[in-house]
Amino acid sequence: MTGGGSWVKRGEWLEAMPGRVLTGAEDKEAAIDNWLLTTVGMPQKLHMRLRHEKGILIKGGRLRLALFPFREAGIEAAWQPLDVLFEDDFCLVVHKPAGMAVHPDGSSNEVTLDHLVAGHYAASGGGVAVRHIHRLDKDTTGPVLYAKNEFAQLVLDSNMRDKLISRHYVAIAEGKVSPGLKVIDDPIGRDRHHAARRRVSPTGQPAVTLITGREQLHGGTVLRVQLETGRTHQIRIHLSHAGHPLFGDALYGGPAWKRDSAAPGSSSLAGRQALHGELLAFRHPWTGEELAISDPWPADMLELRELLMDVWQA
Repeated sequence: MTGGGSWVKRGEWLEAMPGRVLTGAEDKEAAIDNWLLTTVGMPQKLHMRLRHEKGILIKGGRLRLALFPFREAGIEAAWQPLDVLFEDDFCLVVHKPAGMAVHPDGSSNEVTLDHLVAGHYAASGGGVAVRHIHRLDKDTTGPVLYAKNEFAQLVLDSNMRDKLISRHYVAIAEGKVSPGLKVIDDPIGRDRHHAARRRVSPTGQPAVTLITGREQLHGGTVLRVQLETGRTHQIRIHLSHAGHPLFGDALYGGPAWKRDSAAPGSSSLAGRQALHGELLAFRHPWTGEELAISDPWPADMLELRELLMDVWQA
């Protein structure tokens, strides 16, 4: 699969020029069907529906696809600032701040990232459903990927299942993490004694965490971490189980994230787990281009690293 190349959005239609695939074919309809299914990677069910609904049109050397029909957002809009890291007609990547859930869980009326994305879409003219592709813990910061149409959602969901979407994190863990700790391969299940917690369990789901880099600080280690699986709280559980819980992660035994733990009398830092998604890498659903969207460290984690570095140097 190489992708569909450049495109132009014209209202509800995508317009593309497949070149000789179209102009050099005797049976243009069959050639386009083959191109969509094999080169573009359009899911078969969506292709069949577009054919049935006359959503695939050929005009000269141009192909038009009804990929952008009007859709309700599906969630109430919230009018708050949103940090957009990447956006086009297919994808949106936004920064999720600490203390905000990605989507509502029905237990409160809190504003979530989905509400902010609905507001962003509405401000841009509306007609786009809110479809997040993955999630982050409420107090974890980093990039979250959204699909802006059904085609993108189907492709990105499939890529997520096939582990073609890479999530790279930075964490600040307690203690000196051994250079020999590079892979944590321990299954994760629910903790029957605590509803909010998970734990390493031989009967749990497979979970693999890769440690790809480290920086030693005083009493802590900055770790670069990549997920091969996406279990709830995975990084937090694995590092805690290895004896190195994250700073600020009270749920899994992490040390309090405060200045006065190293410099008595100074002000407190944030009280969340020191975990941030710094890079999201994925294939563009239409073009197949490899995209790597970075998200700079938030100020609180920069401050914690600086604090621990200062103490280390002292």
